[in-house]
Amino acid sequence: PRLLHHISARYQSLPTMQANVDAAQAECDKAHNRTRALEAELNKIDYTTPAETIRQLQEAITEAIMQENSCEDELEHCRMRLESHKSLIYFFESEVEFNKTHLDGETAKRDVLLDDLKRAQTAYDDACKAYEEAKAAADKTASPEITQPTETTPPSNSTQPTETTQPTGSPATGKYAPSSSTKQADTTAGKLANTGDAAPSAIALAAIAAAGLGITATATRRIRNSK
Repeated sequence: PRLLHHISARYQSLPTMQANVDAAQAECDKAHNRTRALEAELNKIDYTTPAETIRQLQEAITEAIMQENSCEDELEHCRMRLESHKSLIYFFESEVEFNKTHLDGETAKRDVLLDDLKRAQTAYDDACKAYEEAKAAADKTASPEITQPTETTPPSNSTQPTETTQPTGSPATGKYAPSSSTKQADTTAGKLANTGDAAPSAIALAAIAAAGLGITATATRRIRNSK
């Protein structure tokens, strides 16, 4: 806007400056014609012309030449001002054109960046949506409803063992082999862990706890028998 204001103001000054040049040119032409007329009059004199007349003509010609030179200087000054003014206008117009071209290029770059930003935002939103959907599906798969296991009744013809036989120890190591109840609990825990049920972890923990109780009971009986 500032450059455009300068250009507009200088364009408004051009007619006045051009008028000054024209006026200086007219004064210069007038002084030149006067000088030429005086010189022509001096050339017409003969030996009969008084010396005073010749002296006055010579002085008039000298003054006319000085006036002509002054007019030429003024004309040159007005012309230089006009040309400088036009040069500034041309410079400002070039700056405006350059800035406009630069602005158009930067605007194009901005539009490209905005398009890239929109595409990136869309991709980000899609990724967030896909993540939320995958997370919801994973939470639904990992947290199903846990069903209570049905109580198993022993068959009527089965008899409960009155006492668990003491495991035989190895004379070389002194270690005891695991009882049948412990093996059964371990087997049950392994089967439950591999069923793929929604609540294998809870049942498996219960089986492991039962196995631990069996081992503890066996150890207690061994201590009592040793006494």
